[in-house]
Amino acid sequence: MDSIKKKMEKLANETAEAEARIAHFEEIKAANEAEAEKFEEQLRNVLKKMQAMESQFDVCTEDLFNQSVKLEVMEKKAGNAEGDVSALRGRNILLQENNEKQEERLAKSTLELAGACLRADQNVRKRIELENAVSSNEESIDGLDKQLVESKFNLGASESKYD
Repeated sequence: MDSIKKKMEKLANETAEAEARIAHFEEIKAANEAEAEKFEEQLRNVLKKMQAMESQFDVCTEDLFNQSVKLEVMEKKAGNAEGDVSALRGRNILLQENNEKQEERLAKSTLELAGACLRADQNVRKRIELENAVSSNEESIDGLDKQLVESKFNLGASESKYD
């Protein structure tokens, strides 16, 4: 009996130890489950954040695509504008060359006109001189006509006296 009693005590001790270990493992399990619940909550939060970031990423990707399309359009416009600027530069150069030629022609024409003006002034002076000379000659002719008339009168008077 003693051995049964010892076995029973031993069995009771082992049962108590097993229950203590069970209680201890239950506590560890409860702590682990609480910690696992925290991690699961953190995982759910991370998943929510990840979904939010994925949607933001999709929005950013769409915005990037839209901006890329706008950039391509603006680059085409810039290319067209550069072509227009080049064409206008070429036209400007041609206009400047034409302007220089026109200025040269104008300068040449101005010099020719100035020469013609000088010749015209000289001709006017010459005409005035000739008019003055003609006027002077007419006065001389008038004086000579008067002398001729007087001379004829004197001749007629002299001839009548001589007769």
